Amino acid sequence: MDAATARLLVSPEGRALIDSLPPYDSARSMSLGAELRAQGADAALVAAALTQSRLRADARAKFGDFASGMLFTQDGLEQATRLRVAAEHARRYRDAGAHRVLDLTAGIGADAMALAAIGLDVTAFEIDEATALIADHNLRHWGPTRVVLGDAMELAPQVDADGVFADPARRTARGRRHDPRDYAPPLGQVLALRERFPALGVKVGPAIGHSHVPAGVEAQWVSVDGSVVEAALWCGPLAQHPGHAALVMSAEGMHRIAGTTERADAGPLAEFVYEPDGAVIRAGLVGELATRMDACLLDPTIAYLTTGSPAETPFARGYRVLESMPFKVKGLAAALRVRGVGTVDIKKRGVDVTPEQLRPQLRLKGDARMTVIITRVAGQRTALLAEPV
Repeated sequence: MDAATARLLVSPEGRALIDSLPPYDSARSMSLGAELRAQGADAALVAAALTQSRLRADARAKFGDFASGMLFTQDGLEQATRLRVAAEHARRYRDAGAHRVLDLTAGIGADAMALAAIGLDVTAFEIDEATALIADHNLRHWGPTRVVLGDAMELAPQVDADGVFADPARRTARGRRHDPRDYAPPLGQVLALRERFPALGVKVGPAIGHSHVPAGVEAQWVSVDGSVVEAALWCGPLAQHPGHAALVMSAEGMHRIAGTTERADAGPLAEFVYEPDGAVIRAGLVGELATRMDACLLDPTIAYLTTGSPAETPFARGYRVLESMPFKVKGLAAALRVRGVGTVDIKKRGVDVTPEQLRPQLRLKGDARMTVIITRVAGQRTALLAEPV
C-alpha cells in the first residue's frame, strides 16, 4: 500500500465507505465494486475499501470485534500480534513497573493498542508512511499514544522511556526471513538497545535458533489453539524466568512451563503416547515436560513421549495405544480393516510419509474412527493404532 492509498482510507470519505460495506463476500466483490463506481465513488477508493473489507474479515481471527473498526495492510496483518497475545505482552510491562513504552516497529499498531489499553503512555515509531497512517487510525481511541514517522533506531535513544518493545519485520518479497541478522532492523541492533533501555522486549520468529538467544534473557514461545504463533525475548525486569519458557493458550485458559532444556531419556513403548505442544517443542522443554509427567521419549530424536499411566497436562495431547506394528502399508490396512475403521486421523513424526497420499492406499471401510501415529520407536518405523485420551 502506498501513502496516497492510506490517505484515502483514513479520510472521512474513506472511513464512511468502508463502514457502509456489507460483510465481505468474495463472490460479490466485483459486482459490488461496479455498483459503487456507477454511483460515482472514486475508483481508487472503491478498490482500497473492498480490500479493507476483505482484510477486516481475515483479521477477526486475531482481533475479534476490534477488527470492524481497524484498517490494515496485508503485510501488517500477517505479522501483527494477536490481541490476546499482545495483552500478555502489555501485562509484562505493567508488572515490571513501566509507564512510558516505546514501540519501535508499530506496524498496524496491535501491540501499541494493547499497551495503551492498560493505561501505559506509548510512543509508536513506524518507518513506512502508509503503515504509520494506518497505525495512527487504529490508535485513535487512546489519548496517551502517538505515532512517529521515522527510523526508531535513530530516534528512540533520544526519547525518555522505561520500556521498549520491537517486532522487527521478517518478510520480504522473497518470503520470510529466518535468520535474525536479516530482520529489519536486525536482531543484534535491537538487542544492543539494552544498554539504554534494560526493559526490552523483542518479538521474533518462532523458528529462531536457540543459539540466537542471549544469556540472561527469557525466551518464550507461544502457541494459540495448538499453533505456534511467535517467540519473544524478554530482557531485564521483563524476564519472569531467565531461560526458556512456553505459553500455551486455548479456550480453556493459559498455561506456562519453564525449566531445563536437557533432553529426556528414551524408553520402551508404554500404554500411552503424548504429543507435546509445538511451543514446548520449540522451546526445547520436552525433557522438562517428560520429568513432570514421569514419561520418556519413544525415540531419542523424536518429540513423542510415552508413559504407563494417563496424565492430565495442558502441554501435550494424549493417546492410548491399542496396537503397535512395524509400519507397512499392507499390514496397517489389514489391521484397520479388522477393526472396522473407516476414518483415520494420521499423525506422523520422524518418517517420510505424506498422510494425504497414505490415506487412499489404506482403502478404509467401516464406521469406526481411529488415530494412526506413524513414527520411529527405538529407531524402527512403527505404526501405532490409538485413541485420544
